Amino acid sequence: MSLTAGEIIIRPVISEKSMDESQRGKYTFAVHNNATKIQIKAAVEELWKKEGVRVVSVNILTTKSKEKRGGMRRSRVAGHTTPWRKAIVTLAPGQKIEFFEAV
Repeated sequence: MSLTAGEIIIRPVISEKSMDESQRGKYTFAVHNNATKIQIKAAVEELWKKEGVRVVSVNILTTKSKEKRGGMRRSRVAGHTTPWRKAIVTLAPGQKIEFFEAV
């Protein structure tokens, strides 16, 4: 199954930690469940080709689903959050992705 760059990189992860890491050249993305490190590296370099981005390393984490409860007092509704995959992409020194700088 071949995935396009847009299918591999689902969205950037915007959090305090990911914004701190972006100052050090590490960017976090939500990625497709079946994407490999090599595919993620190629997708990031393809999507930001104009900026001449070169990926040095890719780390992948799968976040586990958490149990969530909601509802009224007596009728508790139990469920789970969706598990998802994220990739932390490290760029070559001195390079950056402009999208993250604007946030």
